[in-house]
Amino acid sequence: MDVAALPIPTKAGRHNAFTFIEVTAALAIASIALLGLLHLHLLSLRTADTAQTMAQAVLLAEERLAEVACSERPEIGTRTGTVETNGARFAWRTEVTHFDPLRLHRPDTLRRVRVNVTWRGGVRSEGVQITSCIADRRVYE
Repeated sequence: MDVAALPIPTKAGRHNAFTFIEVTAALAIASIALLGLLHLHLLSLRTADTAQTMAQAVLLAEERLAEVACSERPEIGTRTGTVETNGARFAWRTEVTHFDPLRLHRPDTLRRVRVNVTWRGGVRSEGVQITSCIADRRVYE
């Protein structure tokens, strides 16, 4: 057989493929990017959980404030309690005091209501506080 009769492979006849090193490098880059995305996903889940817990605490504080505001004349003093909702345990404290900002010496006119709600957030305690003033309804009737 004549060597000159054998077909000579040309560039157009070769198969184009990735080498093992190129595939390994691409997988390494993709895995690093996926680890970053996984970290961001976990961070967003933690943030959403914190936001949900804080929203529940604010709603509880508003509920306690509305409870005091609905009474005809809130009693001076402090009330405390605990509530457990959706696996989170909240401790609340409602404090009603006299309020006389203009020093008119009419302590029964306004009452200051301060509601604190605390919960355990990881290794430390967290909380929200709402403060409001309530006028005695008998003054304006």
